[in-house]
Amino acid sequence: MNNKAKQFWDGAALVSAEMLLSLVLFAAGIAVLVFLSRKQLRKYKHIDLAIFDRLQPLVNLQHDRIMLFFTFLGKHQFLIPANLFIIFYFLVISKHSWFSIRSAAIALSSLVLMLLLKFLFRRKRPLAPLLKAVKGLSFPSGHAIMAVTFYGFIIYIFFHTISNNGAKFILIALLVVLIFLIGFSRIYLRVHYASDVLAGFIIGLLWLFISLAVLNRIEQYFKEKKPAMVLVIDKNEMPLFFNATRIRISTLCFQYTSVAAGNI
Repeated sequence: MNNKAKQFWDGAALVSAEMLLSLVLFAAGIAVLVFLSRKQLRKYKHIDLAIFDRLQPLVNLQHDRIMLFFTFLGKHQFLIPANLFIIFYFLVISKHSWFSIRSAAIALSSLVLMLLLKFLFRRKRPLAPLLKAVKGLSFPSGHAIMAVTFYGFIIYIFFHTISNNGAKFILIALLVVLIFLIGFSRIYLRVHYASDVLAGFIIGLLWLFISLAVLNRIEQYFKEKKPAMVLVIDKNEMPLFFNATRIRISTLCFQYTSVAAGNI
């Protein structure tokens, strides 16, 4: 295996171990919190149903199409290619390899977190979806979690790479609005309760902060202790690197696609 590819995967192994530990501890904390408060939470289901009733006057064909567009921006069919583009761009073109590592680690860990919490709480989806039924469980909203972690990470990138404060503020504001619209679309389409989406936003935001803190600490460790493992790929070495890593990346993408389908 090419030496730099080996260095990359050694670093990825450490990232995976740190992220897995953080994921388990965070998911356990959320599970205990919700378990202890589950009886109180059930008292507020009528609020979820009342929100559906309040949104009913807004329902029409044009709004359906708009909401389907925003919900698509939170689906795996869009997020997988978008994540792969970010990984490729920062790994090969921009040469900021830790942005690509962050993108992969946050995307995969967010998916695992979402599936784990859905399995633990096993809340069924609303009984009367607006357009068509959706597979999978309801709590928390996968769209909300993935929207916060993916677009929140893009906000993180913009914050650290755009020097023009005006452009930075506008782009960040647009992404925040987009995150809320993706969550709102799930409520409008009646495939999630409002409490699912709110919980997804909170969990996604907390996990994004934890993930970035862990990954920043790992990056600092490599820079201070093992600078040789900070990956920079020469153009002449690209074929060797991709020959060594393409099978692993293809496997990860297939697994991500298979697990994500029908669960967000």
